[in-house]
Amino acid sequence: MNMYSRITGTGSCLPSRRLTNADLVAELAAQGIDSSDEWIVERTGIRARHFADVNTQSSDLALVAARQALQAAGLQASEIDLIIVGTSTPDMVFPSTACILQGKLGIRGGAAFDVQAVCSGFIYALTVADAMIKAGSARKALVIGAEVFSRILDFKDRTTCVLFGDGAGAVVLEASTEPGILATDLHADGKYTDILCVPGHVSGGQVSGVPLLRMDGQAVFKLAVGVLDEAARAVLAKAGKTEADIDWLVPHQANIRIMQSTARKLKLPMDKVVITVDQHGNTSAASIPLALDTAVRNGQIKPGQTLLLEGVGGGFTWGAVLLKI
Repeated sequence: MNMYSRITGTGSCLPSRRLTNADLVAELAAQGIDSSDEWIVERTGIRARHFADVNTQSSDLALVAARQALQAAGLQASEIDLIIVGTSTPDMVFPSTACILQGKLGIRGGAAFDVQAVCSGFIYALTVADAMIKAGSARKALVIGAEVFSRILDFKDRTTCVLFGDGAGAVVLEASTEPGILATDLHADGKYTDILCVPGHVSGGQVSGVPLLRMDGQAVFKLAVGVLDEAARAVLAKAGKTEADIDWLVPHQANIRIMQSTARKLKLPMDKVVITVDQHGNTSAASIPLALDTAVRNGQIKPGQTLLLEGVGGGFTWGAVLLKI
């Protein structure tokens, strides 16, 4: 009998500190940086985001999201035998945020590791978990995207610091005799490393390079629209589906313009696109599972529907997952 994987529970977590554009603009103005609510909304669609406090780590946000997903799936943490965390802002150099999370959940024995594909991190992690379940290496997995991107933002660069937020989203992925994950598609092109990166690292106890986000927004936009369309069509083809079979597009919440362009290419109306970028900003690897959980809990997404998840991020990485919820 063929083994498949299905999402059986979702969860999410947003830090309590919420900053509207007006709040952020006021903070930037105090540093002599000019911006405005209108400028941010017009270019990005973002109206608010959440920032973690200094004592909150990615694993803390992941823990809340994981517990919600476990509750939704009707499982105990002890039943989980695989944890994969997509993050670019781990708690520390090592061990992995997944191992730290495993300890906070009070469980042991199952595999736990991080995936670093920046904003595509959740798509990569979900694909790996699906493959491991299909191979019989795991039966019940926690797949999480968790970020504290506010820690790596340059608040002197108004073109990037207004874009990002912190948060976590989680799903429980379980072995099933019925297909849930219908198809996946992952890609990367390392020649585009420089258009979106944090060019810093720790060396000899000191920070070497620039440990703050750098982005060529126009280059990222042009590349993102094209590769997201390619990945979407690839998973549809693999699953023997068409655009008409998509009930919901759950894209990486990077920029409303990228999301609109992606929907237009797939001939999907915007009322079939899950949008949370206006309230969450770009939460990198957390954005897709955050959007998914939001739409599940508010009743937009219903059991039996077909979802297209897709993301693009630094590396340059991109990918898509087609699934039935």
